[in-house]
Amino acid sequence: MKPTLPSWRVRLRRTLATGALLSTASLSLVTLNPAAATAATCGDTATRIRDIQGTRHLSSLDGSEVTDVRGVVTAVGANGFWYQDPCPDADPATSEGLFVHTSHEPAVQVGDVVAVSGTVSEYRPGGTSTANLTTTELTSPSVTTLGTATVPAPTVLGDGGRIPPGTVIDDDATGSVEKSGTFDATDDGIDFYESMEGMRVRLDNAVATGPTNSYGEIPVLGDDGANASVRTTRGGIVLRQSDPNPERLLLDDKVVSGSTPTVNTGDHFSAPATGVLGYSFGNFKLQLTRPLSGVSESLPRETTESPTSEQLAVATMNVANLDAKDPQSTFDALAGQIVSHLAAPGIIALQEVQDNNGAENGPSDADRTWSRLIDAIGDAGGPTYDYRQIDPVNGESGGEPGGNIRVGFLFRTDRVSFAPGPHGDATTAVQVSDSGTSGDRVSLSLNPGRIDPGNPAFDNSRKPLIGKFHFDDEPVFVIANHFTSKGGDDPLFGRYQPPKRPSATKRTAQARIVADFYDKIEAIDPNARVIVAGDLNAFTFSPTLDALTEAGLTDLPATLPASDRYTYLYQGNSQVLDHLLVSPSLESAGYEFDIVHTNAEFATRPTDHDPQVVRLNLP
Repeated sequence: MKPTLPSWRVRLRRTLATGALLSTASLSLVTLNPAAATAATCGDTATRIRDIQGTRHLSSLDGSEVTDVRGVVTAVGANGFWYQDPCPDADPATSEGLFVHTSHEPAVQVGDVVAVSGTVSEYRPGGTSTANLTTTELTSPSVTTLGTATVPAPTVLGDGGRIPPGTVIDDDATGSVEKSGTFDATDDGIDFYESMEGMRVRLDNAVATGPTNSYGEIPVLGDDGANASVRTTRGGIVLRQSDPNPERLLLDDKVVSGSTPTVNTGDHFSAPATGVLGYSFGNFKLQLTRPLSGVSESLPRETTESPTSEQLAVATMNVANLDAKDPQSTFDALAGQIVSHLAAPGIIALQEVQDNNGAENGPSDADRTWSRLIDAIGDAGGPTYDYRQIDPVNGESGGEPGGNIRVGFLFRTDRVSFAPGPHGDATTAVQVSDSGTSGDRVSLSLNPGRIDPGNPAFDNSRKPLIGKFHFDDEPVFVIANHFTSKGGDDPLFGRYQPPKRPSATKRTAQARIVADFYDKIEAIDPNARVIVAGDLNAFTFSPTLDALTEAGLTDLPATLPASDRYTYLYQGNSQVLDHLLVSPSLESAGYEFDIVHTNAEFATRPTDHDPQVVRLNLP
């Protein structure tokens, strides 16, 4: 038997049929039967939303059937809806919101008062093999609409509401937070956000700590970052060893497609950010229920100074899977940065240079990729560059399948020369020996040459490449690197606390191999001029960097103030992944070092890494 519609719904359908304007937003502000709505949601029921959510990460009712769970619809998605109990208890640890998974577009609207029966389920985005948390849902639901009511007011995150923890994600779990530790919704960030899962929340005066990403997500701080810890000078927030910045939150356009604007780091918004709090793929997310407009702060791209005629400028730059099939605009953007923002350094160590056919399977040669970049530099008004590199064995260097990424060198032919010697290949290890020549004692068996390419530490990863150069007839050694990525590590807001980082073991082994090779050079010539450069995928406070600095190298990013110590932004955390390290002779002779913020903070960029450059006074 077809149910009889309440008279207000009949009138609503007739209004829509006649073309009158009645939006979901306006409906959410109208209470057609307030007394009935209050009785329907706040009266005694067998199970309330907070009973399902509980004070833990997994519902104690997981797998159970529940009936007549009531609340007001707060947001509607493509395959379900969120609803919230308008009559909360006094315990902030219990969430009053919940997602109902309908598997199809639901037949409810924002503001509907509903009674839901279904199965409590914990859904883990990405699957059970991941370290992601679960979200609590009602599945296979039966939904009854009881009337309409005003949508519950959002909980403010920040001043005037609940202030997120400032430094701690979790400090009492030993493994899975779903099985160990206490639930501390005041001091632990992971529990703080869990206690509001599915609820309406609001951020006032949000500021972006990173650019809009390709998924329509924006990392932000509330209250213009008033309750945040160490900020960058350009609007971001710095990742530190003891502070993963749990106050960050991602804005997401999952509920309302296109609701997140394109912004850069430091930009603001035209209104408070309001939505429902969700979780997916390692992060809690504020899923906007109304679009936002960005307010640009016109963040400039930085420019470094030019070296003097007596200085040698050496840079490192990750060019983000550059291949010969990329559009000319990509080459032009990279070339423009090299010429105008890096002041055309004498030597540039590049990472992620792909072969000529990019991600297609085929030969690993990259001559057209290099030549297109060199030509673009010339077209941008720059000097003439040459290059040195070694083609990897097809498929053995990791990265994008088919791309055959590698490291290599660009060098200005009017400033430096490449020392003569046999050109290395993909599998032969370079050796060092004492040439016996005063002032140029260190000899390489191959130039350029790969350092220990057969070592298992470099399986499915890039092999370090050493090049010997001459500047004013003085020898300079540069070791280009791209250590293994952080793939496979646990997310900061994952179920395992503290997060496990298995990739660090391999990176540390790679660093020790480079450090051992440096030791061989220093044993021959303690005054050798050596630079270790590249994307090490490692923080300044990591065992990977310890392996290099303990060999006597100085890590230049670590010498900068914390507010400027970043080359990459990940989920709103400004952090150092790229490094320039110098030997004692170069450090003592004096230098000027600069991380040039031209990419990581911007939504539009040719690469997601910031380059860095050091101007060296050669002893």
